[in-house]
Amino acid sequence: VQLQASGGGLVQAGGSLRLSCAASGRTFNSYVMGWFRQAPGKQRESVAVITSGGSTNYPDSVKGRFTISRDNAKNTKNIVYLQMNSLKPEDTAVYYCAAGVGHFEYWGRGTLVTVSS
Repeated sequence: VQLQASGGGLVQAGGSLRLSCAASGRTFNSYVMGWFRQAPGKQRESVAVITSGGSTNYPDSVKGRFTISRDNAKNTKNIVYLQMNSLKPEDTAVYYCAAGVGHFEYWGRGTLVTVSS
């Protein structure tokens, strides 16, 4: 089982980035997928969650700016996206994708997002 996140980088405040997370090794169609982030000196926090049925949830800090989506078209490789718009310097963090049923049991390596002011 592998979750591979990509798409991070350096962007100016107000800009956009799209993160991708390719999940492979098993079928993730029935799994809840999520994006989390951890900024230096801060605890990891959830920024977006999507259920197998497509229901989404966001914290107030990113609501209206971030959009999570998933592509279950392929049975053995699922992709989850995080579209981030109107980025702010406080969005700077390492972003992780995760998958699970009941709890997030699979985690990928993070991708760094840096938002300059």
